Amino acid sequence: MELRQLRYFAKVVECGSMGRAATELGVVTSALSQQISRLESELSTRLLTRTAAGTTLTEAGMAFLRQAQLALRHADDAVLAARSSRLSGHVSVGLAPTTSSVLAVPFMDAMRACYPEVRVRLVESLSGHLSAMLNARQLDLAIVFQTEVAQRWSIQPLLDERLFLIAAPTLPHLPGPGPVSLRETARLPLILPSRSHGLRALLNTAFSRLRIEPRIAAEVDGLAALMALVRAGHGATVQPGAAATHGAGSELSTWRIRERQPTRTNMLASLSDDELSPAALAARVLLTQTVRRLVREDAWPGAKLHKT
Repeated sequence: MELRQLRYFAKVVECGSMGRAATELGVVTSALSQQISRLESELSTRLLTRTAAGTTLTEAGMAFLRQAQLALRHADDAVLAARSSRLSGHVSVGLAPTTSSVLAVPFMDAMRACYPEVRVRLVESLSGHLSAMLNARQLDLAIVFQTEVAQRWSIQPLLDERLFLIAAPTLPHLPGPGPVSLRETARLPLILPSRSHGLRALLNTAFSRLRIEPRIAAEVDGLAALMALVRAGHGATVQPGAAATHGAGSELSTWRIRERQPTRTNMLASLSDDELSPAALAARVLLTQTVRRLVREDAWPGAKLHKT
């Protein structure tokens, strides 16, 4: 399939006839018709119905037209970007605090190296807030955790995060070395996000499945404050491994949760491709590449690339 064939097809649809389209394209009608026929042959379906009055789209042609127009738009944007030497523009990216603690700096380093003329707006917030901002088109793309996503979004599962018990080594009654069960974590005073937080809902479901009532010492929605309390010995927490790297201070002890569930899936959500600028499309690719590199280099604690 060639871009020329897509342009020919789009022009025929626009003009409504082979003859008028051939005139505007500066080609003979027979050559234009031949290219459309080759395209239909390659797709093994009829895109246009030809009549004496002109041409009309088939149902398959209507479906193909939108994607063809999108491909042509992206091709034109790529040409403009190449001609201008460097990609420019702006992109807004949303990250949850735990994700940001691992990903923000490597991603911004990669953007500066590859697309120095693109201005990045980085928003750190809870996953639910990021979803709302995507719906309001205040973000181009974000890494979120909820599975209830808008149909108009483009969704790509990136990685799965194991959860860890995290505590200051001075906290009393800590378990011994090695993985711990959720039942063992429930015996400790826990500092967790509030019930509106996606991670808390995930943990509540897991505790409920095991008929466990955890000891909640405090509810804190800000990751920085939560981890500061954990470092100060006010209680333990259950978080993705990346949370242990957040902020500075005393060393923390971590234990992998023995159960395979709960596991948190990180999904890259973005506006549909036809709504994203070339800068945002490039940033989405680079964000995905950066995530995969961090996981493969074991720089993302407890994370594995999502298997589709």
